[in-house]
Amino acid sequence: MQTLTLDYPAGAPARQRALAGVVGSGDLEVLLEPGRAGRSTVVVQTSVDGVNDIWTAVLGRIFADETQPAVALEINDFGATPAVVRLRIAQAMESARGQRS
Repeated sequence: MQTLTLDYPAGAPARQRALAGVVGSGDLEVLLEPGRAGRSTVVVQTSVDGVNDIWTAVLGRIFADETQPAVALEINDFGATPAVVRLRIAQAMESARGQRS
């Protein structure tokens, strides 16, 4: 088990909380809460050790757009691929904007 904490510039706080995914074989869950204006924080708890560089690269690409809403993400990972990580974060962001039911 490994924990990684990252911080990124962001825009205004997200509108609402959101949840995407379920921790299970090869998947992950993303718990999203509105963050502090101008900052997004991400805490990743993963069952896979030694993947800090991959997580840092994937999340760096996702949060490169500093106009995204400020969020506090908690990610509980059970060996998800980078594509699944991107998908679940996108789903949570859409839900936080009120664009998904």
